[in-house]
Amino acid sequence: MRSITRFDLQYAHRFYKFKGEAQYLHGHTGILTIEVEDSINEGVNMVFPCNEIQKTAWEYLKNFDHALILREDDPLLPAILKVYEETEVKDGTPQNQMKGPAFRTELATAYPESRLVVTKETLTVEGMIKIVYDLLKDKLNIAKITFTSGVNGASQEYEVNKTIERCPLCGIALNEHGACTKCGYKK
Repeated sequence: MRSITRFDLQYAHRFYKFKGEAQYLHGHTGILTIEVEDSINEGVNMVFPCNEIQKTAWEYLKNFDHALILREDDPLLPAILKVYEETEVKDGTPQNQMKGPAFRTELATAYPESRLVVTKETLTVEGMIKIVYDLLKDKLNIAKITFTSGVNGASQEYEVNKTIERCPLCGIALNEHGACTKCGYKK
């Protein structure tokens, strides 16, 4: 069975070297849906608590919300960084509480202090799915990811091979020590 969680992401990007309207810097509301698959946890009668899926995924996804997403070879990138530095936007403000952890993968690098994500490829709906799966594949049993942005949409299904041990009392994943970080249960 599957638990399904949805995220709304506000972001700006452009398709560098694209000949069409998307070559200009523009913004979107993207809707990301993550489907997590596993057996129903007998103790809590659910696959995985959706609020815990959201908490686990949002830790990384908040880097994409209200962010600028540019390809690593986009000539706007150095100019944006320079302006951020000169206007002291680079390190944000104390009100910027939505920062996720900085990350660097083969597909993307997040600079949370600048609300900036730099990607290897142009960020399309398909590209976002690849990045999200790469970030979360070891944290959740992802069976499917769907991302829509404007009139564009894509989805990808994945084979779920691993089992993530979950707490019989609240359903969340046990840590590496077999303990539940939410309710204190120990295996």
